[in-house]
Parts: sequence; structure tokens; C-alpha cells
Amino acid sequence: MSEASRKAGEEKVPAKDEATEGARPSAGHDLWGGRFSAKPSQVMERINASIDADRRFALEDIAGSRAHCRMLVTQGIIPESDGARILEGLETVEAEIREGRMRFDPALEDIHMHVEARLHELIGPAAGRLHTARSRNDQVATDFRLWCRRALLKIEGDIADLQRALLTRAEEHAETLMPGFTHLQVAQPVTFGHHLMAYFEMLARDRGRIADARRRLNESPLGAAALAGTAFPIDREATARALGFARPMANSLDAVSARDFALESVAALDILALHLSRLAEELVIWSSPAFGFVRIDDTFSTGSSIMPQKRNPDAAELIRAKPGTTLGSYARLHTMLKGLPLAYAKDLQEDKPPVFEAVDAVRLGLAAMTGMIAGLTANEERMAEMAGSGFSTATDLADWLVRQLAMPFREAHHVVGRLVRHAEESGRRLDELTLDEIRAQVPEADESVFAVLSARASAESRTSFGGTAPAQVRERLAAAAERLAGLDRALKEEIAADPIGLETPP
Repeated sequence: MSEASRKAGEEKVPAKDEATEGARPSAGHDLWGGRFSAKPSQVMERINASIDADRRFALEDIAGSRAHCRMLVTQGIIPESDGARILEGLETVEAEIREGRMRFDPALEDIHMHVEARLHELIGPAAGRLHTARSRNDQVATDFRLWCRRALLKIEGDIADLQRALLTRAEEHAETLMPGFTHLQVAQPVTFGHHLMAYFEMLARDRGRIADARRRLNESPLGAAALAGTAFPIDREATARALGFARPMANSLDAVSARDFALESVAALDILALHLSRLAEELVIWSSPAFGFVRIDDTFSTGSSIMPQKRNPDAAELIRAKPGTTLGSYARLHTMLKGLPLAYAKDLQEDKPPVFEAVDAVRLGLAAMTGMIAGLTANEERMAEMAGSGFSTATDLADWLVRQLAMPFREAHHVVGRLVRHAEESGRRLDELTLDEIRAQVPEADESVFAVLSARASAESRTSFGGTAPAQVRERLAAAAERLAGLDRALKEEIAADPIGLETPP
């Protein structure tokens, strides 16, 4: 190993104590270099190493190795005594990884070689039996699926946290009026609770997409070996069960080369990031002095280095930018996979960073959005004032003409349009017109027409399923809370069954 590469590896993870030095693995060339007469160049070491990325698979790699070792012993492929030593050594390696004492060396290329090399230091030649009937190809595919499954479970929990925050705010504001918009123009009065619950529903679909992706990826590649399977009498069903997979993958070529699970996961995360971005944009608009609908808590706002009066919604703006990361991750992964022949190619080493980046971006965005929603304060007076502006009850007047006078809706639309123009020219709202002014366009009108012209009456009249009437909003809130509780119970069961556990961030 070159001096430059050695120093690069040491700089990544500084030594903590003398015990750390004993945890340092040996050069990776020894694990596969029998075919070669010369060691890799420094440049080859750098371009070939993936440890900076796949070190995040450390716990998944240990879990896969345990399951594989136990299966090899059960099948009589390796001696029970060697299996016991391997499992004991893996326990030590896992402890070193969890405690941050594992030293990472670019010459060892990847996390698999690091684990095997350290295991060899601990237990000697018996460590070499662990790689019987498997390849780094099926090993990395297994690790990646385990990692993605664990990350998606975490993200489902993060989404649930944001949904609960939205439910809390929506329950508080089930009757709080605000303007609903189309084209960012005042359209019809709605309630703030109704508006927030629209994002709850978007997030519910995001959670469903992520759960679907997680279910589809939950097949085990382990035992596919390099690409063709193995001649050893392995039990792939046993290793799949041990790792919490639903089944082993049915085709060994597909098992080592498929990365559509990663692409699908990132696609689901990108849609989630898009929804977060839409909500973030609304928070930016609503918190501006021009709107003044909400106040974002100080803990999620920043100031200006030159303008002391500023309260900038930087957290929302940064969330608004996250789709740039997730869409970029999808494009990188898609482009890398396009046109790859079966089975494994080194291009697939580049599949992990885009997924890691998308997961990190979305998890941070979800945490920030949850904090903002939890601390959000609504200016109910300002929202109610705006709810009645812009002739927002014009459609209610048209509906009244249809119901009370049996007027065709198209004709009612034109009549109300003329009344809106008259009110606008005189600088008044529709409910400020006199009955005589209304009768100039609708001779049959009586005093009952004014009952539909307030913003409150408009919102309360929208009683159709999924409408903005407070009574309907409360029904939907109760149903949403029940649905969320059921999903959360199922999620907790899956988390409890995970062989690695979620206490360590993916």
C-alpha cells in the first residue's frame, strides 16, 4: 500500500487510542491478488475504493455474514467449531464498528473486505471459510437492500411525525378561515385546517409509495454468489428468513445486478421532497409581511447580517431546494444503470452515493418541516380578512341563483360576473352591495341572498365529502387520526422485527 493512500485512510478516521491500532485491517490485495504479479497503482486504489460510501453498510454486512455463517454450519458446509469462532469474531468486529474503533483503509476497497480482513486478524484462517458459497456481488446487493429497507422504515416514521404535527395544527384550526387560491389569486374561502390536511393526504400517498418500494425490495440476493449461484448445498430460504426478507430472489443474474429497488426508492423520495417543497413555498409566502398569515418560530428562522429587522424563513427555503438533490440523485442513478449488461459491472459501485444523498436530504427536510409546523402560529384575524377579499363568495352567489331561482349555472355565472364588476368599480365587496343594486341584475332577489355572501357562510356550506366545511374537516381529521394510528402500529411491528434495529441511523 502506498504511503499517500495509507495517510488518506488515517485522515478519514483518526486513531482514538492504542486499542484502535489493533483493529486496523491488512491490505486488500491479499484477499484477491493471487492472479496478479503487481499491486494496484495509487490511482487504481483511489478509483477502485468504495469504502468512503459503503462503510454505511457496516451493520448490514455483519448481519448478512452472521446469517450466512449459521446457514453454512447448519448445511454442514463448514465445521461447527469454525462457525462458532466466526460468529464470536463478528461480534467483536460489530462492537468495534459501533464504538467507532474500526480503522478504514482505501486499499481494502469496501466494507466487505474490511470485515473479512479484521475477522482474519481476530480468529486466523477460519475467517476464510466465511466467504464460502458467496461473492462480494451478492453480498453488496444484500447489504444495499437491507440498508434501503432500514432507511425507508426510518423515513416512514419521519413522515408519521410530520403528519401528527399537521393533525395537531389542523385540529386547532378546523374553523379558522383563510382564502383558498387558484393561480395564487383569491378563489374561495376555506379553513386553515382543511388546507393543512391537504398536505397530510399528500404525505399519506408518499408513505404508501415508500412502503410499496420497501415491500418490493424485500427479497434476498444472498446465495446468488457471483452471478450463477453456487454448487454448495446452501439454504437460501434460511438466510432470507434470518435477515427478514420475504423470500430469496428467483434468478441469480437478477439478484446481483438489479438496482431498480434503489431507483424506485429514490423516485419515491423525490416525490416526497416535491411535496415538502410545495408546503415550504406556502410557508415562505404566508410568513411574508405582505400576507402575514403565519409566523414561523424563531428556532426555524434566521436574521440578516446587515438588516436587523429581518426574519428570514431559511429553513423553508432550504426545504424548497431539496428536490434539486433528490431529482439529481435519480438522474445520476438512472444514467448509471442505463444500458448495463447482465450481470455485475463495476459501474454499480456508483449506485450508493445518490441513494445516500437522497435519503439524507429527505430526512433532514422532514425533520425541519416537522419542527416548523409544530411551532407555527397563525394570524387568524388576517387570514379571515383575506378570506372575504377578492370577491371570494362570487361562486356562492351563483350557486344561490341556481338553487333559489332555478337559473342555469352558465347564466348565473354571467349575472354574478356583472355584479362583481359593479362592486369592483365602486370599491366594495359583494356583501356590501345593496339589495336594490343586486336586483338591478336579479329582480327576483330578496334579503336571503346576503346569507350566502359571507366568507364564514361560504366555508360552512361546503359540506360535500372532503369539503372545507368545519364539520366535514373534523370528520376527516378523526378518520385520518385513526388511519395514522393503524399504520403506526404496523410500522412498529416491522421495526421490532428488523434484524439490525433502527437505533443506529442508516
